[in-house]
Amino acid sequence: MNSSIKNNFARLKPSLFFLPLFLLIAIILFLYSQGALNVYTYIKIQKESFLFINYYLGQYPSIEYNLTQIGDASIFLSFLSIYIIYAPKMWESLISASLVSFILSSVLKNLFSVPRPAQVFDTNSFVIVGKTISGFTSLPSGHSITVFTIFTVLLFAFIPQKLRYKILWIFSIITLGLIIAFSRVGVGAHYPLDVIIGSIVGYLSALIGIFFNQKYTLWNWINIKKYYPVFIVLFLICIASLVYKIMNENLIVFYFALISLFFSLYKIIYVYAKK
Repeated sequence: MNSSIKNNFARLKPSLFFLPLFLLIAIILFLYSQGALNVYTYIKIQKESFLFINYYLGQYPSIEYNLTQIGDASIFLSFLSIYIIYAPKMWESLISASLVSFILSSVLKNLFSVPRPAQVFDTNSFVIVGKTISGFTSLPSGHSITVFTIFTVLLFAFIPQKLRYKILWIFSIITLGLIIAFSRVGVGAHYPLDVIIGSIVGYLSALIGIFFNQKYTLWNWINIKKYYPVFIVLFLICIASLVYKIMNENLIVFYFALISLFFSLYKIIYVYAKK
């Protein structure tokens, strides 16, 4: 599996950056044509679409609230923890990509300072699931960045070689990514363009992380068994964090993440202890 992932990453070309950059330029031109390169109009032109999507997705609050938790890196990466043993090459790229996405998310949120829906609209006029999130950190959606960063690494790590399977794989990843990303609109935390732009930034973050990892081997120690105690400690910390989350919000997605971590913890201890 690890060698297959390594080969898949080696086949990637810089031309993969063209489509997301084109989409970002298209969005900027669209906003410019609408006179929406300012915070007020950016929000105004999305009000109707936000209320429409929020209303219909908000009819399924439990589903949306569980889905939106996957945008938390600690939750999403818990499901992939087992691959530290079986696909460390993927995790090398995940770490690099996650660092890039964190930096881009922080910089862009502070740069644009777009107020969240609850900061602008009457909170009785739309659906809010979970805690009311206000402030000026709406653009881009950090959860969407995280989701598409991780999904893009998975997309290229496990991409099939046969064309029909490749098309099905790409379609499935993008669809699932958008379903999770748009849960941020469903819970009333973001505008639609926040999510779309965040998804594109996440895709770019993943590509940067993969190509960076192709050139520099900062994380190749992940594959060395003597460093497994580092991950054992991290797994235990994540398990404690999930138990705390369950005590505060009894969501099914937390249980699945916890089961995944327990299984990964067992496997990594077994492999480390094995002579």
